[in-house]
Amino acid sequence: MFGSHLSIAGGLHKALLEAEKLGMETVQIFTKNQQQWAARPLEPTAIELWRGHCKRLDFSRTVSHDSYLVNLASPDESLWRRSLDAFADELSRCASLGIPYLVSHPGAHMGSGEEAGLRRVAKALDLVHQRVPPDHVMTCLEITAGQGTSLGYRLEHLAGIMELVADPKRLGICLDTAHLFAAGYDFRGRKYAAFMKDVDRIVGIRHVRVLHLNDSRKELGSRVDRHDHIGKGRIGLDGFKGFVRDKAFANVPKILETPKEKAPDGRDWDEVNLEALRSLQ
Repeated sequence: MFGSHLSIAGGLHKALLEAEKLGMETVQIFTKNQQQWAARPLEPTAIELWRGHCKRLDFSRTVSHDSYLVNLASPDESLWRRSLDAFADELSRCASLGIPYLVSHPGAHMGSGEEAGLRRVAKALDLVHQRVPPDHVMTCLEITAGQGTSLGYRLEHLAGIMELVADPKRLGICLDTAHLFAAGYDFRGRKYAAFMKDVDRIVGIRHVRVLHLNDSRKELGSRVDRHDHIGKGRIGLDGFKGFVRDKAFANVPKILETPKEKAPDGRDWDEVNLEALRSLQ
């Protein structure tokens, strides 16, 4: 089940039409401008178009990514409250659109320390969950590269948040290959089996609901988040075999977040990257 993060310029449903054109089985979007806090309510027509095309295309496992402005780990009370409100709105928008997965970075502790930051995230999620009914939307905590004071660069961070929240059933995990690699996890070749044993032991493979398949421009353990095209970075094409062939992930959305540009042959890089991933099946 392959897809990509696609633009919603001109309407949310335009991402679905682009996914259809590129031969994808799913898609990831922002449900609003991710560089702005405020967002106008979704228009009934926009919801109808999105849901209609999803039904037509049989896209039942679509994904949204929350705004990068949101920081549920912030020690600043004003920013934390603003992030909480924005995240609650993100969940509500997904519910209206029938998007089952909302991917979110755990946030940055901004000097308050990792333990305090993780507890702050869990508290925020509990408050959001009290305000927003489940509505079949799952928050998927994403592994991060670990730049600056960002949390989530260890699987243990994600497991810790799941243990702290009152309703862990509302949480899942998103594994991003570029972030994992930058954070120091090596899953290439024969190392994949041992890596997956760690994933299962720490967070549980059953909780992995979304995969982001991206190559990395930076080396293993660099703690720097820089995505590259499949097979063109430090991970290399063979490094994706494990994720693509793993039966545990057969029905898990596999989303590209690679640069949007034209390949040397004139095709969209999304098309080229999808072709590369499917060649590994």
